[in-house]
Amino acid sequence: MRVPYSWLREYCDPGIEPGELAERLAMTGTEVERVGTVGPPSAEGFVVGKVLSAEPHPNADRLRVCAVDTGDGERTIVCGAANVAAGQTVPVALPGATLPGGHKIGKAKLRGVESAGMICAATELELGEGPAGILVLEGDGLVAGTPLAEVLPIAESVLELEVTPNRVDCFGVYGVAREVHAISDAPLSAEPWVEDAAAAGEGEVGDYASVTVEAPELCPRFTARVFTGVRIAPSPAWLQARLTAAGQRPINNVVDITNYVMLLTAQPLHAFDLDKVPDGALTVRTAADGEKMKTLDDVERTFDAETVLVCDRNGPSGIAGIMGGQTSEVSDETTSVLLEVATWNGTNILRTSRMLSLRSEASSRFEKQLHPELCGRAQRIASRLIIELCGAELVPGTIDVAAEIPEPRQLRLRGERVEGLLGMAIEQADQRAYLGRLGFTAEPTGDDLEVTVPPDRHYDIAREVDLIEEVGRIHGLDEHLPSTLPSVAGRVGGLTPEQRLRRRTEDALRDLGFDEVVGWSFTDPAEPGRLRISADDPRADGVALSNPLSEDQSVMRTTLLGSLLDVAQRNLARGADRVALFESGRVYLTTPPTGLQADPESAFTPVGALCGDFVGDRAAPAIEPHRIGCLAVGPLAAKSWRGGGEPADFFALKGTLEGVAGLLGLELSVEPAEEPFLHPGRSAHVSVAGEPAGWIGELHLLVCRAWDLEAAVAFEVDLAALIAASPAGEETFEDVATFPAVYQDLAVVVPTEIAAARLREAVLAAGGGLLHAAEVFDVYEGEQLGEGRKSLAMQLEFRAADRTLTDDEVLAQRAAIEAELSKIGGSLRA
Repeated sequence: MRVPYSWLREYCDPGIEPGELAERLAMTGTEVERVGTVGPPSAEGFVVGKVLSAEPHPNADRLRVCAVDTGDGERTIVCGAANVAAGQTVPVALPGATLPGGHKIGKAKLRGVESAGMICAATELELGEGPAGILVLEGDGLVAGTPLAEVLPIAESVLELEVTPNRVDCFGVYGVAREVHAISDAPLSAEPWVEDAAAAGEGEVGDYASVTVEAPELCPRFTARVFTGVRIAPSPAWLQARLTAAGQRPINNVVDITNYVMLLTAQPLHAFDLDKVPDGALTVRTAADGEKMKTLDDVERTFDAETVLVCDRNGPSGIAGIMGGQTSEVSDETTSVLLEVATWNGTNILRTSRMLSLRSEASSRFEKQLHPELCGRAQRIASRLIIELCGAELVPGTIDVAAEIPEPRQLRLRGERVEGLLGMAIEQADQRAYLGRLGFTAEPTGDDLEVTVPPDRHYDIAREVDLIEEVGRIHGLDEHLPSTLPSVAGRVGGLTPEQRLRRRTEDALRDLGFDEVVGWSFTDPAEPGRLRISADDPRADGVALSNPLSEDQSVMRTTLLGSLLDVAQRNLARGADRVALFESGRVYLTTPPTGLQADPESAFTPVGALCGDFVGDRAAPAIEPHRIGCLAVGPLAAKSWRGGGEPADFFALKGTLEGVAGLLGLELSVEPAEEPFLHPGRSAHVSVAGEPAGWIGELHLLVCRAWDLEAAVAFEVDLAALIAASPAGEETFEDVATFPAVYQDLAVVVPTEIAAARLREAVLAAGGGLLHAAEVFDVYEGEQLGEGRKSLAMQLEFRAADRTLTDDEVLAQRAAIEAELSKIGGSLRA
């Protein structure tokens, strides 16, 4: 919400600079994102001028030499505008003035004639688009030399507010003015909707138009007025400047009035060209499934059966509360206007806006639920302006089709409850004053107050505690609330065992040379397809968002791999020659992954707890496991004169994963397996303590192509599985061995399908307590072994803590190992 400061000061002038006001608003709950300036950086040097004469330039056909009175005498200004003429009142930039963009005006010779200033156009002052040529000021009473800032809002300071959804009143300038009044106690002008326009047209409004509401539960109130004799023209400069500063594009006087009143009151309006509405008859109804209409932005929209439409007898003429249609758009030929001011069901507007991916200034207000009382306010202000600025006549009467309007909410504010919740005493008179400034009516009943909530806060203030919050923030929590530390009864904070192990894992990957990234939890619904994940895979069924930031971020991710690939692609496209990335974060699944451990912190957490109203229609809880993902493209270490520079492969990343597992006190098992996004034959599943934990492998060529990569290797493991199996935190320690170990090599021939992990598991099981370690260090396949056979070489480490082992003791253990190997089809290689 952009609030021009001069507009705000018309209703409440706090007497302080915009920056200081922004700080006070922020401290009382209204966040100001920034304070900007529209137009020239300073109003110094801009004055009202009177054109005394305008003669052709002696040396240029398109220039005119003007004599201009600027209050300090007559000066010569060379002007290139075709519409400049004697007798005009115009804005003048004197030498030394600075235009928007930083250009400083000075004296200059133009084709031999010295020019001392500049006659300005509306666009040059950022006062809107305006007509071609210079801006001609209206009003006979303007005196030459008057500072232009007293006539037009130039060098306009603008507060950009981040309004919370509950404060619909602050979506209007007058609502913000009331907030400023409440926090500063500066005088507040009378409500601008108190005075209504006088009707002067012929007949009654029912002679011109009619309204039928077929869905009263979705349209609690629909009001309409009719204006005849309307003259469409550009809006006056002050209105264009005000709209431009507030972020709106001026169009014509009727449309600009509807936008102006919306910005003032927070109540959107819509104007119809009455002559384009057959018989003036409007009907509010829900759409037929598949019904279509072309909106004002020239896009054909398709509706479902829950969309509310405003229709004439030929079909839809507007999407209720969101955007009008082209069929009844106000144009230069319009002479009769039907002005609609309605209230819509906020939930329905929000749903339709999301469904159509169409948001407007109107929908952003309606979706927060406006009170029907606001309709009358907007009608009264707009009626006065249409009569004044469009030369129109108001037809007597107002069409008002209303369902039951909510009764004013009555709440009791208990004095003891105020002190009990805030921890400080506030006098009843002060409580009443604060609420009065905010528009509430508060009458004392003993120590309590009987409070009536105003219409524009009806859906915000629903409980006593809401009133206490209002009293507290206006009283000044930062100034009056004592600062105290929370009572912790001697306890100090700390990390849970799970948090400590997660940090240990992340630190290990960082120490191994990987850079941590934080990817979006939202992703593209097409990402599973790019990863070659089939439709029946649970990872293809992402949780849909009901109000996504964009279509590319409309579902929750089911794997970390996509975000890692996105970051790798972005960095490589910007000149990086290699990337080694990891991410520690959650994924969001609708079906529990088979065999994976439950995350103790978030298993079966409803996604709504994470995303609030972002989540779509799926009602089932989502599973949110915490994953550790890792991706490498290119070498893990930079190439040097000593060599290196080979791209990371399956085994390089497997070593990384085993190193992390070692720090957690784990031994991983890696078994060949396939994943749709991994290269066949270069992929595996990871398990720990017999439980599935994730996957590892080189990425499939088609996946690499989808992200413009030549090759990549990655893994993703479930943190809960690692934590469940880790003895970290309960480490035991043993003395450094003082007796030598016995090392022996073992070459075992096994069927090709026997994994090295299976072989190692059998050797360790048979080796007994004296076998301290067994590691595979070589694999061989050749004709002499026979088809379907391979040879795995292992190094065995035998050790005893209390003695040096004899050859007989080692031979006995070796014999047991050979016997166990025969059970899996293995034999010693000769």
